[in-house]
Amino acid sequence: MSRLEEKTIQSHTIFEGRVIRVELDEVGLPNGKTSTRELVRHPGAVSVLAVTEKGKIVLVRQYRKPLEKEILELPAGKLEPGENPAECALRELEEETGYRAEALRHLVSFYTSPGFADELLHLYEAQGVSEGTFQPDEDEFVERVELTLEEAFERMESGEICDAKTVTALYILQGREQSTR
Repeated sequence: MSRLEEKTIQSHTIFEGRVIRVELDEVGLPNGKTSTRELVRHPGAVSVLAVTEKGKIVLVRQYRKPLEKEILELPAGKLEPGENPAECALRELEEETGYRAEALRHLVSFYTSPGFADELLHLYEAQGVSEGTFQPDEDEFVERVELTLEEAFERMESGEICDAKTVTALYILQGREQSTR
């Protein structure tokens, strides 16, 4: 046991939806006291950094209800139970943007908000990008947007690009470009 570990005393599911489950846990703290933790359980997700032959980053504009606004972000999606993350990434890229990839390269996996959620996001880079068929899910309304890296950073500064997966991918891409100069 880690000297910082919080031991679960009891756990109650307080909400179960299509995407998340919310639990309220009572935990024993390292100092012997107890506290509660609100936890969001998520099946995990993927995101894809795709750059066209013309050097444009493929993004989607989507309304995000928790933010009450439209934002630009990388194509992404939730993993289905037992689904291979790379297969999910290929599917999401085509569904949301109409682009296909010949292959994927795993860039990084990270927890999106480990203070309260266990969502693990797998970020991939698409290789051999070509146009396919645009087929968003029935309840998903997205517009494809293609930007240069410079334009994407301008959109980050304006707040239009503001989610962690997209910001992370843009900095990875910028670092790669700077190291090849």
